[in-house]
Amino acid sequence: MKLPGKLHGSTSSALIAALSGICLLAATIGGCQSGEGTESIDAVNKADCLPAIRLIDQHSDPVLLSSLKGKLVLVNFIYTSCPGPCLTETSKMANVADRLGTKLGTKVTLVSVTVDPEHDGPAQLLKYARKQDVDKAGWLFLTGVPGAVDATLKNFKLVRQREDDGSVDHVIGVFLLGRDGRELREYNGEIMKAESITADIDRALPNG
Repeated sequence: MKLPGKLHGSTSSALIAALSGICLLAATIGGCQSGEGTESIDAVNKADCLPAIRLIDQHSDPVLLSSLKGKLVLVNFIYTSCPGPCLTETSKMANVADRLGTKLGTKVTLVSVTVDPEHDGPAQLLKYARKQDVDKAGWLFLTGVPGAVDATLKNFKLVRQREDDGSVDHVIGVFLLGRDGRELREYNGEIMKAESITADIDRALPNG
């Protein structure tokens, strides 16, 4: 089963409108799966999700995605002008970070990639991270030139889209990557639970 690119139907549209007004669910191209109410599913994407793509973090430091290998990586996709689902997902990621404790940064890296690099530079990402109180060691907020962001999304079999009104479609997939950069599990960001993710992380860690 695949993650639906967008929510369809009047009920889903009303729900998203109530949450954010402009945040819609993301378009995908064949790799993003849907639990249709299931929090997580086993990975089918065995591609290297952390190739040598150069992005920039919230502190304006360059980050080569391939340099993140060697640790588990939990990846989600946000944009700073999204007032609804992105904030909820960031809050859930923050809960994961809290549960990881000293494992954050030492054994696990959290990564939030913007899907709006045209407007989200390092300064905007840093402001967003600080406002949500998640600017911490072990959690990267990444942007870059649009082509680099598109290439990053492609590794997860995702594409970013804008609506006719200019609003950005929102990606609901959250991905746990192994130390080799390959996908272990995918979560539905709308309903994922921090305790489930940290349990998966503990199982994936050496001697976990």
